[in-house]
Amino acid sequence: MTGTDTFQLSLQTARTYEAAFVPSLFADLARQLVDLADVTAGDDVLDVACGTGIVARTAAERTGPTGRVVGLDLNEAMLTVAREVRPDLEWRQGDAAALPFPDGSFDVALCQSGLMFVPDPAAAVAELARVVRPDGRVAVQVWSSLDRQVAFRALADAVARHAGRDAVDLISTYFRLGDQERLTGHVTRAGLRVTGVRTLPATVHAPSIDDYVTTEVESTPLRDRISDDVYRRIREEARTGLARWTDAGGRLALPLEAYVVAARRG
Repeated sequence: MTGTDTFQLSLQTARTYEAAFVPSLFADLARQLVDLADVTAGDDVLDVACGTGIVARTAAERTGPTGRVVGLDLNEAMLTVAREVRPDLEWRQGDAAALPFPDGSFDVALCQSGLMFVPDPAAAVAELARVVRPDGRVAVQVWSSLDRQVAFRALADAVARHAGRDAVDLISTYFRLGDQERLTGHVTRAGLRVTGVRTLPATVHAPSIDDYVTTEVESTPLRDRISDDVYRRIREEARTGLARWTDAGGRLALPLEAYVVAARRG
């Protein structure tokens, strides 16, 4: 997450994100992203919009002691949690659209579920291309568009009904770069050669629908902008709309769709 003005999250929200979303969703996607980027021992790797650092941590398992892994995010709360989890890695505050590194500093540049929070995604992709060495690898994971997220739409509809269409933007920003052609266009215009585009099924697991709604709402600024009554009504409608993805014990397995664009410089 890049932490634009809309998403300058609190430390508590960052800790909720790490505790709830990372193990239930982002850890597996991080592994797939690192695999597709072919991160190997000795690589110098940059994780842009690193959030609490799951991609950087996953990459560090591959690079070993001879490599270097740097995580960069604009949001200081996210970086605080990243440092708590892995104080041995290098964490930097910075803007994805103006990376504070010289040209050709890394073998691999990665961005997981963060590009959609950058005001100028094309500039951020160009920066990813700039900081990798000749024949360096770039891999970016984003979410497919909201119209392809059949399960998530049940929550979005509840938010729209009770908090207004503008409120939906706060929880659906994730899906704003869901056009594969648009993203691959950014990649090629940055001077990168696309080597693969892969659609990835993903699943958010939660102990209950209420737990999921809490995590989804309270890891964005939405909670601070709605009343307790509106929050209660969103929960009630979500229980009905998301019930089809629960098991007999009430545990939620919510399907999502993501995709990754992998590329090389030169």
